[in-house]
Amino acid sequence: MSFPKNLKAALTLMLVVLISISARAQRVLLHAEVAEDTVYNSFGPNRAFFNHLYLGYLPVVGRAADGAKLHYGNSAELMFGLRNKFKLNEPLSVGADLRFVRMVYVLDQNSQKRLPTPALHYRESLVVSQWQLEGFIRLNVGQRGNILGRYLDLTGWGGWVMSTAHRYEDRPGVGAKKVQVAEHGLPYIERWPYGVGARLGLGRCAAVARYRLSDTFTSAYQTQYPELPRWTIGLELGWL
Repeated sequence: MSFPKNLKAALTLMLVVLISISARAQRVLLHAEVAEDTVYNSFGPNRAFFNHLYLGYLPVVGRAADGAKLHYGNSAELMFGLRNKFKLNEPLSVGADLRFVRMVYVLDQNSQKRLPTPALHYRESLVVSQWQLEGFIRLNVGQRGNILGRYLDLTGWGGWVMSTAHRYEDRPGVGAKKVQVAEHGLPYIERWPYGVGARLGLGRCAAVARYRLSDTFTSAYQTQYPELPRWTIGLELGWL
C-alpha cells in the first residue's frame, strides 16, 4: 500500500510535533516535582530547620582557690549532645541543645588541700555527670549557600546533676599494690548548675567558652570548701 508524498510528509511532521510536545511535558513535570519538595526546602544547614549531633571537650581554666588546686591538663568537661537550629532570617537563628556532660576535677595533692578532706592520695578526683539544656541566639556572618558557614552563638544553659563521685587511689607500698575507692551520692555538690557561654564556629568546628554562674557546692558546705574555677574553654566538633 502506497501513500501520496504529501500525506507522508504531513504524517512525518505530526509525529515530530507529538514527540516534541511529549518531551517538553516530561521536562516541565520533573521540574515541578522538585520545586514542590517541601522537605528539601525546609531542612538543611542554612535552611529553616536543622539538627545534628556534636562532641565537645572543654578544659577547666582560671585560678583555683587555696585548698582546691587542680591538675589543669586533666580537669575538663566532656560533652555529647543534639543541637536544633531554627533560621529566622539570613543573619539570625535561634536554637536549643540537649546534652550529656561529664565534668572531672582532678585534685592536686598538696599540704593546703581541703577538698573534700585534707588527706593526701596518689590520685584523686571529683566527677559530676549531668544533663543540660541550652538555648542560643546565632548571628550568621557573611553569605553562604546551604552550609553552616561562620557564626557566633550567645548561650544560656541549665542542668540537673544525675550522679556524683569522689574517686581516689592510694599505693601503700605494702600489701595491695593499688587501693582504689569510689564514693557516690556526694551531698555537698549543687544539683542544679546553670551558666552562660559563647560559641564561635566555622562549619562543623567551633571554639567554645562557658562560665558557670551557680556555685559548685551547696550552701551548707560553701564555708567549708573553696569554690572551684568557673570557666571552661575548648572545642566542639559537629557530626553534620
